[in-house]
Amino acid sequence: MSLIVFGCRQNESDETDERQVMKHHDLRPFYHFTPPKNWMNDPNGMVYSDGTYHLFYQYYPNGVNWGPMHWAHATSTDLFHWEDKGTKLYPDELGYIFSGSAVVDKNNTAGFKSNANAPLVAIFTHHQNFGGLQQQSLAFSTDKGTTWVKYSGNPVLKNPGITDFRDPKVIWYEPMNKWIMVLAAGNKIKIYSSQNLKDWNFESDFGENQGYHGGVWECPDLFELTDSKGARKWALLVSIGGGESSEPNGGSSTQYFIGSFNGKTFTAENQEVLWADYGVDNYAGVSWSDIPAKDGQRIFMGWMSNWVYAGSTPTIGWRGAMTVAREVKLAETNGKYKLHFPLLDELNTLKDAQHTSTASTPLNGLDLNNNEIVGTGSYLVEMEIDATLTDDFEISMGNELEKMIISYSKANTEFVVDRSNSGITDFSPMFKRPIKCKFIPQSSKIFLQLLVDKSSLEIFINKGEKVMTTLFFPKYEYRFLKVHSNSGKDFLRTYTISALNKSIIRQ
Repeated sequence: MSLIVFGCRQNESDETDERQVMKHHDLRPFYHFTPPKNWMNDPNGMVYSDGTYHLFYQYYPNGVNWGPMHWAHATSTDLFHWEDKGTKLYPDELGYIFSGSAVVDKNNTAGFKSNANAPLVAIFTHHQNFGGLQQQSLAFSTDKGTTWVKYSGNPVLKNPGITDFRDPKVIWYEPMNKWIMVLAAGNKIKIYSSQNLKDWNFESDFGENQGYHGGVWECPDLFELTDSKGARKWALLVSIGGGESSEPNGGSSTQYFIGSFNGKTFTAENQEVLWADYGVDNYAGVSWSDIPAKDGQRIFMGWMSNWVYAGSTPTIGWRGAMTVAREVKLAETNGKYKLHFPLLDELNTLKDAQHTSTASTPLNGLDLNNNEIVGTGSYLVEMEIDATLTDDFEISMGNELEKMIISYSKANTEFVVDRSNSGITDFSPMFKRPIKCKFIPQSSKIFLQLLVDKSSLEIFINKGEKVMTTLFFPKYEYRFLKVHSNSGKDFLRTYTISALNKSIIRQ
């Protein structure tokens, strides 16, 4: 296999214009997954097997813009260091290979087993380019994901006569010993069941008159969670391919529902619309299948972009990145259940002990200029704000010409991200809009984590109670990080900033 370098820019075009060189050099993340080259969008087929996390993704191998979709493949043992495995599923006479999921068929229900390995089975959408017919098909691997064979009986779930019929997420429902598929169908989710992954029976519809409908529904996910007190609830994620005026902040977004599932129907108990991320660059995210129950984790990852401008972002030679992997937790407040999306503990292994700064004495602000850690472009900031000592605060990062601003106002009870002067923004009018997130602290402290990686910012408020994910594209290296308040005194209780500057080289 050829040398693939994540985080280093080898064997890419030699641009001579200074602006192009700066973009080319600075924008590829170090610890977020990006394709070795060309176009990438939705994460697909996320499955855990024999100590390995498998990530497939929508891929066009012949250019940096969307084209006939394939499934490309990468693997990891820690969710941060990824090894490229090449393209696995190619378009055929049934169409392009659109989004879907994968499972470990431990009981060989589909009959694909041919050796000691439990088969991996991918369930995906075949999309015909002419007419847009969408149907569900299978592929399987009996060598732990190295090679894949498409099932000769495809499609296994034919189109019932509707335009949008895609993105199957399949889970094993233990109480009834059967497979469950949730499938996006325009303005609702269809639920099917099967004993063998090949023959599917319709069970029910969900959501036609529930939740947010500012765009087509896509990429569902269904799973059960248990909170810290032992309460058990089911969660249903639904991505929404909306336009510039869509909630919560324009373009692509992901909502979720909390409720119950009985093997046939999902019943939501939340009345308000709940969002997985209040930023604008987290879409089509789903969770890994088959993580052992003893691990006690549900892990989520999304595509870090937005369909409003995904095809125009100013990267060179590659386009598209994934969010950092996050845990999904069930939390209850005042009798209502919501999802939190905290950072994984595994991120701590990326911290560079030689490049970490801490402060445990309360401060009235922070001013790190020409800071070595900030200059890496890939770092984690953790800080605790005393909300009783300030009515507002602002966090900014940038250079002499460009900056990103994160602000919080107690009066408006919201966080705002301003990337209007963050660097290259002229490729989309939406890129200059403020990004807002309502937040009312439930205690006197606000704990913030800012995860920065060259061209992305992920903000975790109170360990994932609220999350904001956003891209930015600086022309020049950011050199400063500042925190200040117009009304506070010693409001910054603690802070830690750690470099996470580990490039990933695989052969």
